[in-house]
Amino acid sequence: MTRRVRITDVSPRDGLQNEPGVIDVASKVRLIELLSRTGVDEIEATSFVSPKWVPQLGDCAQVCDALAGIANDRWPMLSALVPNEKGLAGALEANRRAGRPLLRKVSVFTAASETFSQRNTNATVAETIRRFEPVVKAAHEAGLLVRGYVSCIVACPFEGVVAPGRVREVVDLLLNAGVDEIDLGDTIGAGTPETIDAALSEVGRSQPLDAAARPTTLHLHDTFGRAAACVRAALDRGVRSFDGAAGGLGGCPYATVAGRRAPGNISTELLVRTVREAGFETGVDEAALAEAGRFAVSLRTA
Repeated sequence: MTRRVRITDVSPRDGLQNEPGVIDVASKVRLIELLSRTGVDEIEATSFVSPKWVPQLGDCAQVCDALAGIANDRWPMLSALVPNEKGLAGALEANRRAGRPLLRKVSVFTAASETFSQRNTNATVAETIRRFEPVVKAAHEAGLLVRGYVSCIVACPFEGVVAPGRVREVVDLLLNAGVDEIDLGDTIGAGTPETIDAALSEVGRSQPLDAAARPTTLHLHDTFGRAAACVRAALDRGVRSFDGAAGGLGGCPYATVAGRRAPGNISTELLVRTVREAGFETGVDEAALAEAGRFAVSLRTA
């Protein structure tokens, strides 16, 4: 089993989209540029979503245009979230303007909770996945990879505990829709090593968790300070791909309570350190990552 662990930094997208204020284009590009020097494998740069729903990322086209002027072949893979065919069209247009595949992967998202899916996408889980099918087809025709996010793999803020078998059902639907990789999100940070292991064990019945060609990625939030322990449990189960956010940016609004903003994604710094201390390799320059993390924290708007 490989000792190399793949790291994706999602702070420019999943981190900044949850900031109360809108960060300017130059600062977003600077964060991505700093991350490009760290040795992470992928940077989720933005999301082609309606600015009506996510104003923090309404400048996705401008960010990509700016990145096109500085990104080169030595950079990590750049990816973007696309909620539908219109979002994919925006990503493909960004690549056209760049004159090359600036974005090499797009991501779609659903949930293991019906209520969360309805609240987040105004559609059932089955409806969201049917919407993805033309997106996946068109992305593949354009030579792009597709990641499928599954939110609420442990618990839902509306339904409570989510059964591991339900997570596997949604994963199977996404795989049947043709996604290239699965990303499992503990959206409100409710996971423990035991509940994460249970979900991964069930998903592992559908595909090898450490498959290089079709990796299973774990996306953790550190709401209760258990994310590092969950990383160790996932490594033991065979997961070799994780998301993190420099500086711990993010924080699911559903996990925030009065007077206390929920901690965000597991910081990429803590993630990389945990992986290293567990005896695995990432190829990440921790000094460069610390610099990116400091800059990320400076962008917080509240």
